[in-house]
Amino acid sequence: MIKKDNNLKFVVAGLLLGILMAAMDNTIVATAMGTIVSDLGGFDKFIWVTSAYMVAVMAGMPIFGKLSDMFGRKRFFIFGLAVFLIGSALCGLAQSIIQLSIFRAIQGIGGGALMPIAFTIVFDIFPPENRGKMTGLLGAVFGAASVLGPLLGAYITDYFSWHWVFYVNVPIGIVSLILIVRFYKESLQHSKQKIDWAGAITLVISVVSLMFALEFGGKEYDWNSPQIIGLFASFFIFFVAFFIAEIKAEEPILPLWLFKRRLFATSQILSFLYGGTFIILTVFIPIFVQAVYGGSAKNAGLILTPMMLGSVAGSSVGGIFLTKTSYRNLMIISIISYVAGMFFLGNMTPDTARYLVTVYMILVGFGVGFSFSLLPTASMHNLEPQYRGSANSTNSFLRSFGMTLGVTIFGSIQTNVFTDKLKIAFKGMQGAGNQGAASFKMGDPREIFQASERSKIPGFILDKIVHAMSDSITHTFMLALIPIVLAAIVIIFMGKARVQVSKQVMKS
Repeated sequence: MIKKDNNLKFVVAGLLLGILMAAMDNTIVATAMGTIVSDLGGFDKFIWVTSAYMVAVMAGMPIFGKLSDMFGRKRFFIFGLAVFLIGSALCGLAQSIIQLSIFRAIQGIGGGALMPIAFTIVFDIFPPENRGKMTGLLGAVFGAASVLGPLLGAYITDYFSWHWVFYVNVPIGIVSLILIVRFYKESLQHSKQKIDWAGAITLVISVVSLMFALEFGGKEYDWNSPQIIGLFASFFIFFVAFFIAEIKAEEPILPLWLFKRRLFATSQILSFLYGGTFIILTVFIPIFVQAVYGGSAKNAGLILTPMMLGSVAGSSVGGIFLTKTSYRNLMIISIISYVAGMFFLGNMTPDTARYLVTVYMILVGFGVGFSFSLLPTASMHNLEPQYRGSANSTNSFLRSFGMTLGVTIFGSIQTNVFTDKLKIAFKGMQGAGNQGAASFKMGDPREIFQASERSKIPGFILDKIVHAMSDSITHTFMLALIPIVLAAIVIIFMGKARVQVSKQVMKS
């Protein structure tokens, strides 16, 4: 526990900067990807730029969480910052798409340590009565970074260069590093334990196999190809081996007994479901705005601002009321707002007023925001310090895992629905109509519907494409209600657990 209040402010500032940097990295890079590919080439390999980072982050989260339990938070948070900064600098210097992918993997190793350990440090250094507000603040930064990234990426790419999408991390990371090194005085005693190498190796191989299967399936290779089937088989075999290793290990990376605790188990499921559905909003709302309303890339980024503000408000409210009621009661508020917002978004049409879209995004952002602060805290509820890192890293891992599955599954659904509706719309049209349908089938709407290109499309063709795009996205949002309703059921089973504080604190 840190004793000086002045030190606490600097430590929290350092943690916030680290979270901002890591959480924003993937979305900020996605916006610049078109420019990066046009400069470096390697269009057939650009998927590695994203997948290399995500694989490294997801594989590293549980491992660094456990290591921080065994040997201390500070050293591994500093390690994560240093590796992330080195990776960022190297990414900005990359001369080919292959180099960039390798350097992104280095970044990901660092990112895998930053997110889970930051929340765990806050849980370690603050008493129960203050944890809610602080985790709410960290959650708000996480939510804001996830939505702010695309806009910042577009701005930096347009007015500077794509290299600065990576270089911008360096000054932020250096300040975070200085603050943590100087002011975080870790006083917890950590005893050396045996490292669960079997668990670590089988976990990494299983995660890497699944990530590559999802990234390449239906794109580089057919879903029923030997390569994809082999990757799924590898995932299954090593995932089973991981569980066997965890059962036998003296100090497992993921203590399976944690899942016997109702609040822990439900928090993990909710993180997975929330992550898998929230990601499609950040992907498809900008596409809807640009393809259906005809907005620019910058406007597509700006329109996510209401959702960002809603998520910040939700995270803050959840943190503030954490000591006043149960996790379940707060998550009920969250799911009501989330269901309502997603339902309204699923009923949009090209004629829906823009101000209504803004209201819907505030609703859905407010609902999701609660999960950013409440679920990490619920994961560590009443756990001894030596298990908090593992618990929180599992929560971060499952949220990322949900995001990966969500963007893959719902992305495939949207693409297929869009293609089918185009075929129906252009059915019976002669020559040029069929060519028009084919040309838009696999195109990226963020590029195809630029103002200069949009004006060249005949009105009757544009109208069909706009309606096909609108229907495919809203259909995807409606399907996303299925896992959200499942989340509502899980919330019921969270129980009545709440953060306990002393009566003196409650009175004051």
